[in-house]
Amino acid sequence: MAFSPLLNWAGYLIWWITIIEYNLKGERFRPSKYRDYRPHAMTVSKAAMVEAGRARKEPADGATEAGALQLGELSELLGYSLKRAQLKIFEDFLRCVAPLQLTPAQFSVLLLLDRNPGRNQTEIANTLGILRPNFVSMLDGLESRDLCARIRSTNDRRSHILVLTDKGRAVLARAKKLVASKHEARLNELLGPANRAALLSMLTKIAQEF
Repeated sequence: MAFSPLLNWAGYLIWWITIIEYNLKGERFRPSKYRDYRPHAMTVSKAAMVEAGRARKEPADGATEAGALQLGELSELLGYSLKRAQLKIFEDFLRCVAPLQLTPAQFSVLLLLDRNPGRNQTEIANTLGILRPNFVSMLDGLESRDLCARIRSTNDRRSHILVLTDKGRAVLARAKKLVASKHEARLNELLGPANRAALLSMLTKIAQEF
């Protein structure tokens, strides 16, 4: 049985870019206020986030005199532009859902569990393209906050099915409202309906066919 698609009005852009970063080696993001996070299960480089903020607020020595750096071929590379867009989207998403302490990847997992109750953790991880060790660590964090639960499958004792808890459903409902009314609303205002639809279509094509 095929999984239901992620909600069209929220999160697909966040989700798609999240998965690229989630499985990259070396980069980790651990905001200190997110107590349940594991260093090996993060999605964005903390150093990259700090440097991005610093670059906006504190120009490097001589930057004013010398002018902006010339990007050269970087400005024409799709991967570079996607990375820069990712950082912006992550910053805004984390700011919007800060009261709930959710990352884009965690939000995506909760969405899938809500739409597909009783599926096992391998199916969820494969659908999102998250490596098993990273996914297990993420589940540990979500479960420690009582947002989801792993239940031993009655059909296969080696497998666990995943379900949202009552608290998980309540947190997800709040998160969807915040994402739709703040984060996605800003993206929609920036891009406009036609450009947003075109961007989603192009990202989908890359994800499915590249």
